[in-house]
Amino acid sequence: MTAGGGAPSVFLVAVNGQIESGEFPGFDDLYCKYCFVYGQDWVPTAGLEEGISQITSKSHVSPTTLVWNFPIEITFKSTNPSGWPQIVMSVYGPDFFGNDVVRGYGAVHVPFTPGRHKRTVAMFVPESTSRLQKFTSWFTGRRPEFTDPKVVAQGEGREVTRVRSQGFVTISFNVVTKDIKKLGYDVSPTDMQTPCVPITEGIHKY
Repeated sequence: MTAGGGAPSVFLVAVNGQIESGEFPGFDDLYCKYCFVYGQDWVPTAGLEEGISQITSKSHVSPTTLVWNFPIEITFKSTNPSGWPQIVMSVYGPDFFGNDVVRGYGAVHVPFTPGRHKRTVAMFVPESTSRLQKFTSWFTGRRPEFTDPKVVAQGEGREVTRVRSQGFVTISFNVVTKDIKKLGYDVSPTDMQTPCVPITEGIHKY
């Protein structure tokens, strides 16, 4: 698409890769959900915006790692980089009573530069704010969860929530862009292996 027959008025970002694995000490038999969050100028043109992996268990080969190797693939078009897509991941598994409860939330931007990238995402879970709430949550099997996991990636309208770091998820990307430089935006290479900053325990805005 071009503006007045000149330079293109949109650019494309194609993403494929996989949610490779997770490390959640003390937990097993987990699965991962994902969804993409993006700005109003972005439109998916191919692929899937959300998905859910198989349940995986630890093994003697990888006693501390849960291997999913769950594929992701999506293509976006946009007119500007504002609202660059993020992928939000939610990991679930059974509690003592056999109920599926959240074991971690996390989000990371799709890498801005073309090529292969790997990210290690620090996950977290919401915390009850009092001992009574903690006991009630444990007794009823209802743990604090976000109604919509997309809130993890949003910067506005989020309440102050007590959270606790819990686990990591490793995700790999292969990013291809088209026409973004023709619109005057710089996508110079950066460090592709920089991990996400872990979320520390305490009060955070989400």
